[in-house]
Amino acid sequence: MQTIETYQKNFVKYLEEYMQFGEPKNLYEPINYILKLGGKRLRPVLTLMAADIFDCDSNKALDAALAVEVFHNFSLVHDDIMDDAPLRRGNITVHEKWNINTGILSGDAMLILAYQLFENYEVSIFKSLAKLFSKTALEVCEGQQYDIDFETRDDVTVPEYLKMIEYKTAVLVGAALQMGAIVAKASVEDQQGIYEFGKNLGIAFQLQDDFLDAFGDPESFGKQVGGDIIENKKTYLYLKAIEYSSKETQAELLGLFSISPANAKDKIDTVKQIFNDSGALQATKDAIELYTNKAFQVLKQLDIDSGKKEVLMNFGEQLMKRQV
Repeated sequence: MQTIETYQKNFVKYLEEYMQFGEPKNLYEPINYILKLGGKRLRPVLTLMAADIFDCDSNKALDAALAVEVFHNFSLVHDDIMDDAPLRRGNITVHEKWNINTGILSGDAMLILAYQLFENYEVSIFKSLAKLFSKTALEVCEGQQYDIDFETRDDVTVPEYLKMIEYKTAVLVGAALQMGAIVAKASVEDQQGIYEFGKNLGIAFQLQDDFLDAFGDPESFGKQVGGDIIENKKTYLYLKAIEYSSKETQAELLGLFSISPANAKDKIDTVKQIFNDSGALQATKDAIELYTNKAFQVLKQLDIDSGKKEVLMNFGEQLMKRQV
């Protein structure tokens, strides 16, 4: 097993070699731009790690890892258009730097490029990768639609929210790990097991994001704390606060999430106090721990040595302790 930093370094080098696109420039320059913006490279690292875990040279999984990263960034380009977002990772979004039509078309090209990368594998592996990828890509689209639908609904339930984050975020984490296992020709049982590990970790990861957005340290979090509250997003914290609060507090929360005041500080402070007093804050922490432990329970069933299981557990624990 290699260090996370080594996987990242190897992947970024491969990514830079890959980004040698030609004409037309207005199609390919936005692709180069979004791929160079960086990020944690969490998903491709998981693909390389999974190949290694199942006794395969991680370099053989580089094309699958790259497909995951290209697809993930494709989804970000289109998400930013739908959200009319001005910034991505502190930089101008693709559709703002170019235009909406270019953002749509370059995003479409990225989806095709992701599929093309699977062509570098033998037929049986290609078939398994493409089948998993198609299923995952469709689920990510479904998750995004649920998220859009929730913006105009006041009756979103906790199970519905968990399904949304499973599809929008967690399935791609699971698929990234399973792709590494597929390249390594792991057993079907181990492929499914590593997928479930990643999916549960992905749910915990998103719940941790919800928590950090409201209660993270502004300096280490790297963006404005309370962003979800300002945008009236119905996160796990919000839904649990509605579930646990009195009718009076529910009405207050519904009112706060129907306005966008010029000075948001008072709104953020009031909402955070409700999250804390209602028990929603503790419920979110408990849910993060629950899904992290679900992921760790799956590890016990995998046919790998204890040292590799420990590496995966340490990785999961680091994710849950992160402040960014």
